Amino acid sequence: MPGDRPAGRRALPPVRLHSDAELARDALGTPLLARAVRLARWAGPETRVGAGGELVDEQLAHAAEVLGLPADEDGRAYASEAWRIAVDTGLVEVTDPEDDGAEYGTATAGGALPLVTGGGPQDVLALWQDAFDAVFADAIAPVLEDPDAIIGPDGEIDFDALGWDPEAESEFLDGVLGNLYLLTVSETGAVEGQVPLPALAAAMIVPDDMREPTDAVLEEVSDAMMRLDDQFRVLEPIGLVEYVPVDEALMVEEGAEPALPAVEEDVSRYGLVKLTPLGLYGVRNRLVDSGESAPAVGDLADEDADALLDGVTHYPDGAAQAETAQWLGGRAPLEAARELLAAARGSDPGAPLRRLRCQQALALAGPAAEPAVRDVLDDRELGGLARVWLAERGSPDVPPPSEDMVFWLAVDTIAAQLDAEGDLAELQDLIVGLVGRHGGFFDAVWRVDHPATVDVLEAMGRLHPEKQTAKDARKAAFKARSRG
Repeated sequence: MPGDRPAGRRALPPVRLHSDAELARDALGTPLLARAVRLARWAGPETRVGAGGELVDEQLAHAAEVLGLPADEDGRAYASEAWRIAVDTGLVEVTDPEDDGAEYGTATAGGALPLVTGGGPQDVLALWQDAFDAVFADAIAPVLEDPDAIIGPDGEIDFDALGWDPEAESEFLDGVLGNLYLLTVSETGAVEGQVPLPALAAAMIVPDDMREPTDAVLEEVSDAMMRLDDQFRVLEPIGLVEYVPVDEALMVEEGAEPALPAVEEDVSRYGLVKLTPLGLYGVRNRLVDSGESAPAVGDLADEDADALLDGVTHYPDGAAQAETAQWLGGRAPLEAARELLAAARGSDPGAPLRRLRCQQALALAGPAAEPAVRDVLDDRELGGLARVWLAERGSPDVPPPSEDMVFWLAVDTIAAQLDAEGDLAELQDLIVGLVGRHGGFFDAVWRVDHPATVDVLEAMGRLHPEKQTAKDARKAAFKARSRG
């Protein structure tokens, strides 16, 4: 596919997962796994299976009845699918009739069945993940309209003749799920709204540098949409997604009158999909297994303060706050504040943003952190943020900062915001505000002994909306560079 983008090129945001107990409850409630469990409990000495472990035809109607499904073609198909999942996940163990020279194989409860009621949430989730992987394999399998036409000399399906590349199909669907993961994780790490199917297909097909897709590319997007429509219908019963299928009226033969008006603004007619909380968990597991870095809120809860501040530096603000709140929740506020302040020190390029995250963390620590904050009032790197924290809490007896500290903090603050790559308008407002509050700002700031002084002044020269002020910033940057 010309627009395929490997998942490893994405910067995946941290996700906020539901608890294992909640996810396990969701897993057991998914239609497909619930049916598989019921069939595993039903299986016994009289259950007959074929050479591939499948229920023989005469028993499919009975299996459908056990599941409360009609014994018609659809009911038998659902029963067959649930049985296959029961076998693939170990809920059922089958014997091959060829091993015993018998006409049929037998089925017994598998080792995974007791885990449904006697195992912990992680056991249930591992069972569900196996089921998801099995359904994923079904979703990428080719549709065999005439199996006899592609049977090779050895009696097996000739996939080369079919033109099916399982590795490419797997990569495509994994890429789609990775994009869906990226698109549905919000600033706080939770699942947001549904994503239109055309957007998912286009993200995989249309090259980044193609401004206007050609007719050939648009046709490829349309084909991918139809393929994804089939695949999401397969993935929905395992609880991976909530899916609104493509309106069948859009798929009528050319020239036929559609049953519904083709209103382009009604994107729901073209398919809408979102990952469920359980789906978010499952796709993240696949991403991690493939070598992706897919952080989850809470990953850093047991790490030290250095790992916390380094880890959340480039998290979205909401996710960083949630991660920090979990980290603080397991520690005494005063000791946590001391650890955070110690970790915030440094003159490396990442230090300003670490200090910004430290200041945000201290805002969550509460008044018990005050002794630790007052201990660093005379610290060159931390004294400024300490005064800001105390002033914001209305604490008495906050010593005024020296002029050197004021300008050092100004440089450090802007450097942190530049590294965070946040909202440009907010950064411009910060720059305008700092310059406006301090007379002779540039006459003083170019002398600040901060590793980021030059970079900050150059950025101010680019971003300040007033031409003369921007020019003054560039002159100050030249002086600072010459001084170095």
